[in-house]
Amino acid sequence: MQPLLKRIKSLSSQIDGAFLRLEIEQKQTVIQALELELSSSEIWNNPAYAQDKSKKLAALNNMVEPWLTLKSQVDDIVELIEMGDNSLLKEFEGQVSALEAEYETRRKELLFNGEYDDHNAILRLSAGVGGTDSQDWTEMLERMYLRWAEKNNMHATTVERSTGEEAGIKSSVIEITGAYAYGKLKGEHGVHRLVRLSPFNSDNLRQTSFALVEVLPQIDEPDEIQIDEKDLRVDVYRSGGHGGQSVNTTDSAVRVTHLPTGIVIAIQNERSQLQNRETAMKILRSKLAQLRLEQHAATIKDLQAGESANWGSQIRNYVLHPYTLVKDTRTKYEDRDASGVLDGKIDGFINAYLEQV
Repeated sequence: MQPLLKRIKSLSSQIDGAFLRLEIEQKQTVIQALELELSSSEIWNNPAYAQDKSKKLAALNNMVEPWLTLKSQVDDIVELIEMGDNSLLKEFEGQVSALEAEYETRRKELLFNGEYDDHNAILRLSAGVGGTDSQDWTEMLERMYLRWAEKNNMHATTVERSTGEEAGIKSSVIEITGAYAYGKLKGEHGVHRLVRLSPFNSDNLRQTSFALVEVLPQIDEPDEIQIDEKDLRVDVYRSGGHGGQSVNTTDSAVRVTHLPTGIVIAIQNERSQLQNRETAMKILRSKLAQLRLEQHAATIKDLQAGESANWGSQIRNYVLHPYTLVKDTRTKYEDRDASGVLDGKIDGFINAYLEQV
């Protein structure tokens, strides 16, 4: 067998293995079912449901289509080389090298072998102690993840946001939609620590600030994480957010408490009590899924009380003074371009974590 044919057949075999690992054929079946469902005009009688299905379809297509294209191109070249047209060997050489490089780029997706790695992600950012400095730091992290999502062709939607009195934010909940969003972001889960000269201190002293980043797999289907209604306490209260008098005179805000674990989700962004409850339940299912992964629990019933992230030791340090350095405490990966990192350049940290675990 000539060397070029051997290379392309080896690549074809590797791609076939990737198809199995990534369950491409199963995903194609789901895509066909979603396309059939979305082709019905009746589905748009419930716009929120239809939009969720559309997002799921787009995410699946983003996962599947690059692999289908790669396999098709490789199969075409195998067929042409086997036909024995030696005049095209030089042209094939360049194409095979390009396809090998494309496979190496896509091969990182094989690292996404966790139960929820192919899901979208929900980010919950919370300011730690430290007042305005920590709230400002939390907003900086919010911007970092929004910029990362934009650079990676992912869609980000702010679900809930609580601003600080002077600057920054107390908390933020963001949905990140895209191929392997949770798989890519799961290593960001934990406490992030910032060291800098405080812009809010008249003496311009060095300040250490903390923010908690929770990364949850977005669970859209209730059947995926089943919650017993008797384990829930649902409280309705008056929204205190912006939106005019109609918001302030409507008991639209919802607080859902999962009694066995003590997890509390409060949502008040929407004017509709029903929408707020649905959003709160989606986030609760996501929190329970993350907690089940961390506790290695077989079912939700096996979970112990506790949050899915805590204020233990930080996973990453961002130092802006007296030098600039961002360093992950787990993988030891570091980047001295702190401004670039805070502008969304976090793929190095993401890849280092994936390769370590």
